[in-house]
Amino acid sequence: MLALGLLAAPAAQADEVVIAALGDSLTQGYGLPAEEGLVPQLERWLQERGHDVRLINAGVSGDTTAGGLSRVGWTLSDDVDGMIVTLGGNDLLRGLPPEAARENLRGILDAATARGVEVLLVGMQAPLNYGPDYKAAFDAIYPDLAAEYDTLYVESFLAPIIDAPDPRLLMQADGLHPNATGVAVVVAALGPPVEALIDRVAVAGR
Repeated sequence: MLALGLLAAPAAQADEVVIAALGDSLTQGYGLPAEEGLVPQLERWLQERGHDVRLINAGVSGDTTAGGLSRVGWTLSDDVDGMIVTLGGNDLLRGLPPEAARENLRGILDAATARGVEVLLVGMQAPLNYGPDYKAAFDAIYPDLAAEYDTLYVESFLAPIIDAPDPRLLMQADGLHPNATGVAVVVAALGPPVEALIDRVAVAGR
């Protein structure tokens, strides 16, 4: 019986889906207790719905798309089955060229494709203060790349907060990062697309 149990253990472990969340401070959980950040809340949300899933917090506060590209190689370790990409907010804050952000994200998606890792791409929208041409160029990056690479796609990370009756109640004092309640609102919206990512991993047989 012990031998049979030992033989069965690897098969049970193989069912676990590992998802890396590659992002910036929104992913990292800036300003929040560790257990209240995006990754722990999202992992709990998924597990409560019966998913055998483990999320890796690959969020780095202040990171740009270039920073994400520089570390995607070691983020995509052999055990990673899927990846959530939430980058671009700091590119916007710094007014970096949209064409550079596009190529950095393309490099991240190329790395995922090479490893056979399924991706959920989370978009960003530029403010109008950089002008309509900049906004149009930046906003188009995410749907264009999602279509080109056939990734899952969510239009906006912060849309569930922006669309709330009083977004201020869901944000930290800096006005840039959600509080724990705001993260829960984001997770409720992001959770179903991540479930679709888990389904894609299963179909791909990773």
